[in-house]
Amino acid sequence: MKNLFVVKYSGPFGFIKPWTAVRDSKTFSQQFLTPSIIEGIRQKLEVKNILRHKLAYASISVQQGQTQTRGWEKKTQQKIMIRNQSIIERGVMIDPVLYLAFETEEEAYCASKQHICLCRNEDILLPESEVVQKTECEFDKITGFELKFGKNEKSFLVGFNRFENSQPMYGWLEITGKPVSGM
Repeated sequence: MKNLFVVKYSGPFGFIKPWTAVRDSKTFSQQFLTPSIIEGIRQKLEVKNILRHKLAYASISVQQGQTQTRGWEKKTQQKIMIRNQSIIERGVMIDPVLYLAFETEEEAYCASKQHICLCRNEDILLPESEVVQKTECEFDKITGFELKFGKNEKSFLVGFNRFENSQPMYGWLEITGKPVSGM
């Protein structure tokens, strides 16, 4: 059985916008990382490969944000241009914990010296400095959501890969333990 070198990241909050959300007025954070999110994190960390991942969190908090439309509206009588605004609600993960598994201790050590973002720049997760060696069987037992990449009878469409010419991404979700711990 192959050994993995694991780095644990955590932060106060995180939001992963589902690809189906577009501009929904209420959106809950996606509970798994897609292949393109993992690729973005891999590129940021400047490592060769991220072999596995697990994501867990304490709860979801619905937060309001203000957004503006892309276009401008011309108000002829007032002789002004305005951008309409609206309120959106996001279900944000509270206290997310992400485990990333690497093939070599060197890559894990390099990753353990850097912060990552789940999707938005404000969703910063900081690493624990300790790199932990685990077998695949031990990693399987870590509590969390893990999207297994690929297409089979259990797979569903999880988005389109921005790093691979917008190719469809498929995967199936494996849930270990109780990944939403409550507060």
